[in-house]
Amino acid sequence: MSNKVYPVNKTEAEWQEQLSPEEFHILRQKGTERPFTGIFNEHYEKGTYKCKGCGQALYESTSKFDSHCGWPSYDAALAGALEFIKDNTHGMLRTEIVCSQCGGHQGHVFNDGPTPTGERYCVNAASIDFAKEEN
Repeated sequence: MSNKVYPVNKTEAEWQEQLSPEEFHILRQKGTERPFTGIFNEHYEKGTYKCKGCGQALYESTSKFDSHCGWPSYDAALAGALEFIKDNTHGMLRTEIVCSQCGGHQGHVFNDGPTPTGERYCVNAASIDFAKEEN
């Protein structure tokens, strides 16, 4: 993690107590879950996807689409919900996306989306939670 102090600021021990080992690895250590294993990959209920670390709303279900990449994909994030960080690890140039409230790693955003936005937010399912829309 960076040394930036986010509004939701906890010690690594506090994060480990709150999160499962997989969630901690992804959110706090920039890990990645195996493709096609996340609970939200083929999830299409109406509602809002939120950061698993702090609960901040990140994506509306209307922005979700099936990109066939194995991870939940969205064509837009809620305004101000994410921070975009240049990532040149693994011999690639990518844009990492992290929650703007807690700095939790979400995944990466790519400019290869099939929708009019042209963007594909490729997100680890273990880094998000879901709040179903109430009728």
